[in-house]
Amino acid sequence: MALIFHSSIKRDDWWRAEIGKHIPDLEIRFYPEVGNPDDIEFALCFNMPQGELAKFKNLKAIFSLGAGVDHFFEDPTFPLHIPFARVVNDELTSRMSEYVTQHVLNHHRYQIEYDQQQKNRSWEVRHAPAAQNRKVGIMGLGELGQGAAKTLNLLGFDVAGWSRTSKDIDGVSCFHGSDQLDAFLARTEILVCLLPLTPETENILNSELFLKLPEGAAIINPGRGGHLVDEDLIKALDSGHLSGATLDVFHVEPLPEESPLWSHPKIRVTPHVASIAAPGQVAELAAKNIIRARNGDALINQVDLTRGY
Repeated sequence: MALIFHSSIKRDDWWRAEIGKHIPDLEIRFYPEVGNPDDIEFALCFNMPQGELAKFKNLKAIFSLGAGVDHFFEDPTFPLHIPFARVVNDELTSRMSEYVTQHVLNHHRYQIEYDQQQKNRSWEVRHAPAAQNRKVGIMGLGELGQGAAKTLNLLGFDVAGWSRTSKDIDGVSCFHGSDQLDAFLARTEILVCLLPLTPETENILNSELFLKLPEGAAIINPGRGGHLVDEDLIKALDSGHLSGATLDVFHVEPLPEESPLWSHPKIRVTPHVASIAAPGQVAELAAKNIIRARNGDALINQVDLTRGY
């Protein structure tokens, strides 16, 4: 029995030791050193090159190293019949809540404008409303979205959320479905996108959506680069309809040097750092799921292939 591991971060000895704590008899191979592909029963990976997972004919389960799984489905050969799990845990949620809170506060307190004023040596005072009078909207009310919504609510913000299906969260005004999207957008001054990337949500942050937000609204996208139409964002910022944006995820990563997003005065760029899964917890979760797969049980955080997350 062997597991194939693939990550852009090379910590082979560490991963072997951490997973070995839980399953000592598991052989771990690090891509591209596959050996006999028929030995591979499990895959723990992120951004595995397309076509590779389909080569392992004896796979019993696939585990993502992170919460996002949309990139797996971009592979036309991805083995959809294999049980598939992603990472969802308290630390991942807490880290995302920290990021969202940091940048909601930046937009709430006009920090992007003050940064530009500092460059221009300009002294112009803007008084932010009280948090209870600032309406924040979160698109996507999964574990990450709910965590961020609850944290912002504790700070006193007027928080609403929008999701595919109905949710009930204390202190959060919940909207759902396409019929309620416009009402959600109309009341949102700072919009946070934490949706999964699916065919229905791809390019959802576009000109049509921006125009449904109040004038002066801000955008925060730590979800997926595929949610945003970059050109539409720049036009909305240049027109003044949007006041600013914070972007953590992009269509191409690393963000190319020639991208206009780098230099736009109303955009803050962070390098896909909003939330990462703690490696020790990922190793423990993978070990638990390997045991479950061996026993024929459903995986923890198993992906619903009909929804894509």
